[in-house]
Amino acid sequence: MEKYIPKFRIVPMDEDHGADICTWRYDSPYDVYSWLPWEQMKALDVEFGNPTLRAEQYASLLDENGELAGFAQYFPLKGVTRIGVGMRPDLCGHGYGKAFVIAIVEEALRRKPDNEVDLEVLTWNKRAIRAYQKSGFVITDLYEKMTPGGISKPYYCMVFRGLPEDNGTDNS
Repeated sequence: MEKYIPKFRIVPMDEDHGADICTWRYDSPYDVYSWLPWEQMKALDVEFGNPTLRAEQYASLLDENGELAGFAQYFPLKGVTRIGVGMRPDLCGHGYGKAFVIAIVEEALRRKPDNEVDLEVLTWNKRAIRAYQKSGFVITDLYEKMTPGGISKPYYCMVFRGLPEDNGTDNS
């Protein structure tokens, strides 16, 4: 029997989505991916709390029922679109990562077809790394980078090398 894999749709991130995302809490060690409270994000004018940045770089992912399933950031660099990925905590670890990431990559390529697509991931995040590899990413670099908490941690840079042939199905 085939495993159910949801289809994800990219839409502009609105304020309600941003407020919802700020309530998401991840279990340790993934709790480093939790956001500040929404009112604080807006007051500090940071990330998707900044209306201009939200419109230019962020998008929401909805499932088939129109429920917020996650978000993407499309950070523009010269010749590269660096993506950021965030899935709703209760959806993590269920095998949806490949379809989720492919939807984000397809949007990145639609926005900037000539750009390379890459991402950064903490080296300990094996769950995310597996999802990215299944989605066509390969590790190309390892470096130290400051976390939002101000601690230097090792990160991989992963570069998208092409869509897998089955385009979203994951029977693992």
